[in-house]
Amino acid sequence: VFAMPQSGTSVSVESVDPVFQTEMVDMLKQTGRPEMVVGWYHSHPGFGCWLSSTDINTQSSFEALNPRAVALVVDPIQSVKGKVVIDCFRLINPQLMMLGQEPRQTTSNIGHLQKPSIQALIHGLNRHYYSIVIDYRKNELEEQMLQNLHKRNWTTGLKVTKFEDFSASTQDILDQMLKLTSTYNERVKQEEGKTLEEIEVDNVGKVDPKRHLEAKVTDLMSE
Repeated sequence: VFAMPQSGTSVSVESVDPVFQTEMVDMLKQTGRPEMVVGWYHSHPGFGCWLSSTDINTQSSFEALNPRAVALVVDPIQSVKGKVVIDCFRLINPQLMMLGQEPRQTTSNIGHLQKPSIQALIHGLNRHYYSIVIDYRKNELEEQMLQNLHKRNWTTGLKVTKFEDFSASTQDILDQMLKLTSTYNERVKQEEGKTLEEIEVDNVGKVDPKRHLEAKVTDLMSE
């Protein structure tokens, strides 16, 4: 694993430099590391596993050097309670599609693919790229680490909070709950008469007020 010269924000990332990648591989060979680059990985915190247009361009540069290169995407926000949200992709050659040939290579197992999310289908899954079945192993310590993510330390309950800070925090939570309640009521009115699929498509990329409202209630009751 080696880092690439990239810069990005919470919603976008700059494409990799294929020249740097080639020079880096040659440099590694000179230092006694003859391994081949089999792909690249990045994270989508809270967005799910799919490839954006920038990711597709990045993957095309990798496949230009190695046709069997893969793109690995992991969502660290949704990876909680011992479950790792991760997926692996490879691009679909449009010329093969025009010829009516199957774009998937022998490394993909069509019969054991996980059910794709609606976000991935909207962003071009099975049109511009396809998913590859993957497996991963976790030892006991890694399993415990995932299960303990986002949990409070037991010493947190022994700390005494100042009344002014506690009052301000409670009032802030109540204000947020009031806004979320109003947003949730509007969402329910908009969903009337729509099918489940239409509701899922309309809510892609939007904040779920019901889930956030439940989280705020839990936070308020635990204070």
